[in-house]
Amino acid sequence: MEIRISDMDDLGRAAREFRAALGENRHVAFHAGMGTGKTTFISALCRELGMEDEVTSPTFSIINEYRGGEPEQKVYHFDFYRIESPEEALDLGLDDYFDSGALCLMEWPENVEAFLPEDTLHVEIETEEDGSRVMRF
Repeated sequence: MEIRISDMDDLGRAAREFRAALGENRHVAFHAGMGTGKTTFISALCRELGMEDEVTSPTFSIINEYRGGEPEQKVYHFDFYRIESPEEALDLGLDDYFDSGALCLMEWPENVEAFLPEDTLHVEIETEEDGSRVMRF
């Protein structure tokens, strides 16, 4: 599937469309280069899901937890950019997060590829020449 995001004003529509396509998937890996808009899209998706917490990049904390929605739910937002070894990834307790039933949204998943659940939905985000984005999954 493909979702095009023409500009920042189009994020809400794209997040609604992605949410509908997400179905029962609980593990989502966002593959994209630096500055492509992974965190910006995840923020729009969390707003669409009704998360009450402010969505920020977990670059230094590695994991952020957001709560909200009807009924109350959790979303885990990971940024694996700074993960340098399998041991470091395991020390985070990834299995506990992945087995929690909460939605797990992951940036830089290639750094923990060996630990991703088999049912992970992989999303590629590319920037087009006109500055728009294309998400493919």
